[in-house]
Amino acid sequence: MTTVRLSGEAVRPLRTLAPDGSPEDLAWLDEAVGDARVVAIGENAHYNRESYQLRHRLTRYLVERHGFGAYAMESGFTEGWLTDDWVRGGQGGPGQVMANGITSLMGLWTEMRTQLEWLRQHNQAATRPVGFYGIDLSGSNVSLLPGLDAVLSYLAQADPDFEVNPGIRETAAAFAVPSALSFPQAVAAYGQLPPERRDALTAGLAELTARMTGRHLDYRTRTTEDAYQRALRSLQLTVTIDANARALAHGDRAGLFFNRDAAMADTVEWILRREERIVLAAHNGHLQRWPALFPGMPPAATLGMHLADRLGADYLAIGVTNGTGQTLNIGADFYAGQLFTDLEPARPGSLDALLAASADRPFATDLRRLSPADTEAVRAVREQRLGAFYCEVSPLEAYDAIVHLPHVTAADPDATALAESPHDVQEAFARWRGARQ
Repeated sequence: MTTVRLSGEAVRPLRTLAPDGSPEDLAWLDEAVGDARVVAIGENAHYNRESYQLRHRLTRYLVERHGFGAYAMESGFTEGWLTDDWVRGGQGGPGQVMANGITSLMGLWTEMRTQLEWLRQHNQAATRPVGFYGIDLSGSNVSLLPGLDAVLSYLAQADPDFEVNPGIRETAAAFAVPSALSFPQAVAAYGQLPPERRDALTAGLAELTARMTGRHLDYRTRTTEDAYQRALRSLQLTVTIDANARALAHGDRAGLFFNRDAAMADTVEWILRREERIVLAAHNGHLQRWPALFPGMPPAATLGMHLADRLGADYLAIGVTNGTGQTLNIGADFYAGQLFTDLEPARPGSLDALLAASADRPFATDLRRLSPADTEAVRAVREQRLGAFYCEVSPLEAYDAIVHLPHVTAADPDATALAESPHDVQEAFARWRGARQ
């Protein structure tokens, strides 16, 4: 049987993944990016060293060569302000920022530290500093407290005579958890709340939203417009987390995917009202212009589909495929500290297998500039691997370009960030490190 592969002209070799490597091998980005305002860089799975390095390297190129002014990441919106302040020269140590300013465990790795330190160093001499933004729901997608507390803090300044119903926060605290590793406990705790208490929480959030929206002009005389917009966006995302919790309680798992990706798209548009051009870092499953397809659920519109619909040619999606190595463990034992699992060679006929057969070193391919023969080879692909499982995809519709990483490994945990992390995170990482030894 003949192995299908791309031709040599479609393969743009990457000499290195080192963020400070010579940029000559990234010239393909110049033509690919064009005038796009949002360039999304994917990853096959979270927490891989090579994915962090690739995103850092491409971000540096886009900032230094194309003037991109913001790095937006699949991380909590409210928590992101801590990171933004630090990369702009704020006080505090990087460990605290990595543990508390980036959610879903994505800040706990030395490769992420390297990128944040570069952003901070770059901004010290930059005429226009590069901002950091989280685009995702806060509280690692389950806790209302980060967003809600930010809103309550804002209201204490903008509306000091207004007494917020304390039951709102009390109910939110009843199912809050310290990190993403405690997600199952949060879901269980919410499910145990009496229906009338859940309803009161939802109604209370709706009343807060109406009050903040209706008093916009009044509030901005007491605070800044920027502070108002940040607080309102945090509240809107908190409302979405509450809606997701309600959906889960009713057995509507699909609702989480619809709601979350639409909310992330809204946040990207929110950032675009502040920044001219954005580098967006997110999982392939979010940034692809193709529905999220999970077993037992209807196709869900992704972040990438929303952005393509709203921005058209101003949105560019770069997917990332992996060969062998280690990938995020998506099983239930992840929460017990088994963070990674081994990757088998890609399944024949998949996008990953096609690219793995095309070169044995990291490379990029611009899907919009393929020869007819290479276009047909890609068009014949009907599935891709996300982490360790496969789902349907049409690569030519989903992505503008692909970077293939032949071998991926677990990123390196950062000791200072872990020391600032909640106990459930420290315990899970300790179990993982123990299993590796």
